[in-house]
Amino acid sequence: MHPIRDMEDKRNIQIIEWEHLDKKKFYVFGVCMTMMIRVSVYPFTLIRTRLQVQKGKSFYNGTFDAFVKIVRTEGAAGLYRGFLVNTFTLISGQCYVTTYELTRKYVSCYSSSNTVKSLVAGGSASLVAQSITVPIDVVSQHLMMQRMDESMGRFRVRAADRKQTLMFGQTKDIIHQIFKIDGLKGFYRGYVASLLTYIPNSAVWWPFYHFYAEQLSRLSPEHCPHLLLQAISGPLAAATASTITNPMDVIRARVQVEGKSSIIGTFRQLMAEEGPWGLTKGLSARIISATPSTIVIVVGYETLKKLSLRPELVDSRHW
Repeated sequence: MHPIRDMEDKRNIQIIEWEHLDKKKFYVFGVCMTMMIRVSVYPFTLIRTRLQVQKGKSFYNGTFDAFVKIVRTEGAAGLYRGFLVNTFTLISGQCYVTTYELTRKYVSCYSSSNTVKSLVAGGSASLVAQSITVPIDVVSQHLMMQRMDESMGRFRVRAADRKQTLMFGQTKDIIHQIFKIDGLKGFYRGYVASLLTYIPNSAVWWPFYHFYAEQLSRLSPEHCPHLLLQAISGPLAAATASTITNPMDVIRARVQVEGKSSIIGTFRQLMAEEGPWGLTKGLSARIISATPSTIVIVVGYETLKKLSLRPELVDSRHW
């Protein structure tokens, strides 16, 4: 038997598939859950991006130093620059879970391996999600780069816009500058780098998640709740996947914020300026922001699916 299925049988876990869900409840609960997570992790997403883009340690010495300096100079609101624009990625988030579940259903016709289904579905879902997310990311990242006294990126919000509107006035200004300099293709700058970051990240996360869950299942007492093993395995897998894909994430951020056109050229410049250490920039902030997200994915997502069960299945099956 397959080891993952053995583990699931041992813990008496039943996987809720796409056809079991009330789609209306699933999407409503999903948006609410995703928004709560975005609010909690966004500051670390902003810090990660600033650390990745800065030259050496010109502004911040690390995650904690960046957090303190941003709050001190820009206030708590500084940690949420570009947040309203970034919330539009909720659309891509729902497209991600829809693609993931539908792809799992399709792959199940050819393979019963949960790992294979998760790996293919995770990669496919990232491809679809990034096609929607990249333009939103490009705009929100430029907004993240706006400090009180200067911009860390190519574009700077004009002083007049700061007085007129704090939110979408700045967004319109950034969009206008991107379109004026780069045209429509400017909104997809770094698209390939994003695919090379997030498709492997999603595809790698699932196998490592199953690996850690399997090992913990073997080591843990029989009565240990499977939910606890999931809550531990998710962050471990996220830390592993983040470490593996962080070099490309650094390059992706620089391509999008600095307007680079070559992934290889950006890599060479980064290595020349900062050496191999530059490829680890923002890693701790990335792991911190990924931890609650992955706990929600592996624990909250299954709970979400249970809450979204079709009414006729709630009493007829044991979940």
